[in-house]
Amino acid sequence: MVNTTLADRFTEDEARWAAVVARDAKANDEFYYSVRTTGVYCRPSCKSRLPRRENVDFHLTCMDAEGAGFRPCKRCKPDQRPLRDRQAELIAEICRLIETSEDGISLQRMAAHAGLSAFHFHRLFKTITGLTPKGYATAHRAKRMRSQLRTSSTITEAIYGAGYNSNGRFYSASNDVLGMTPSSYRAGGAQSDIRFAVGECSLGSILVARSERGVCAILLGDDPDALARDLQDRFPRANLIGGDSEFEQTVSKVVGCVENPSGGLALPLDIRGTVFQQRVWQALREIPPGSTASYAEIANRIGSPKAARAVAQACGANALAVAIPCHRVVSKDGGLSGYRWGVERKHALLRREQEY
Repeated sequence: MVNTTLADRFTEDEARWAAVVARDAKANDEFYYSVRTTGVYCRPSCKSRLPRRENVDFHLTCMDAEGAGFRPCKRCKPDQRPLRDRQAELIAEICRLIETSEDGISLQRMAAHAGLSAFHFHRLFKTITGLTPKGYATAHRAKRMRSQLRTSSTITEAIYGAGYNSNGRFYSASNDVLGMTPSSYRAGGAQSDIRFAVGECSLGSILVARSERGVCAILLGDDPDALARDLQDRFPRANLIGGDSEFEQTVSKVVGCVENPSGGLALPLDIRGTVFQQRVWQALREIPPGSTASYAEIANRIGSPKAARAVAQACGANALAVAIPCHRVVSKDGGLSGYRWGVERKHALLRREQEY
C-alpha cells in the first residue's frame, strides 16, 4: 500500500480541480479556489454552482486568496472554522454539561443551550457522538457508578454518589449499567458466568466468550493459551466455563464474520468500556464495510477533534475483534498503522471487505 498524504495529493492544479468538481471535503484546508467572475473564494467542498475551469485559480491559504483581491464565500465561509468542527465543539460543551450535572439535564435545556430545536439538537448530538443525549448521560452515570462502587464503603453510598435518587431506581437498571449485580461488580465479577471456546480460523487462533448479556470478547492471535490468559485477566473473578456444543454455534457465527467481515455479526454484544471508549466504538461500527477512516476523522465525529491519540488507545482497548471494526481505522496518511491483533490480520480483513 502506497502512503500518500493529503497535502501531496493536492499539489497539482489538475488534482485540485478534480477535488472541486467532486466537492471533496477531504481537500478542505489543503487549498482554496477563487472564481474571477464572482470575486469570491471557496472551500473545495462548497455547494455553490460549479464555476468554469478557466475562471478558477487556486490558493494555499485564505490570506493568499484575500491578498489577490477575493472575498470569502458567504455559503461555505472559508475564513471560518469548518461547520463540522464548530458543531463538534458545541456538542463537546453539552457533553461537559451532562457530566457535571448532578440531577440530570433535560433535552429541552440542552437544545436551548445549543440554540437549536430539540429535534435538530437530538439528531446532531447522535450524529457527532454516536449516542443519543440520554444514552450519553446513561453511559456517563454508569462510569460514575463503577467508580463509586470501587471507592464507597457501601453499595447504597455508591448509588447516591453516582447521582441515583433511590436504590430502586438504580437496581431496576443495574444489569444494563454494570452487566451484573452491584455486589458481583464490587467482587471483581465474581459469580458471573462467562462461557468461552478457542477455535481456529484463517487468521489463526480465535477465542469467543459470551456473558449472559452477549458476546463480550473476540480475541485473535497465534497462541490459544495466551488468548485464554487474556480472557482471564479481563474477568479475573468470573466463572469461566468451557463452551458446549450449543456454544459452538456462536463460535461458528463469529468465525463466519471473520471470514466475511462485510456481513456483520448478528449476535447481541456485551460492550464494556468507559464513556469515551463507547463513543469511539459506536463510531467505528458506523464505518461502512470496505471503507476506512482516520483516527482524526473518528475524533471529529465524536466531538473531540483533539483526541486522535485517545481514539487510537480506545481502538487498542477493543476486545471485540471484527464485531467492533477497529481494523477500519487507519493513520491520516492512509497507512495501516497499528492493530492489536497484528497489521497482517488488519490488512487481510480490509482486503476481504473490499472483495465482497
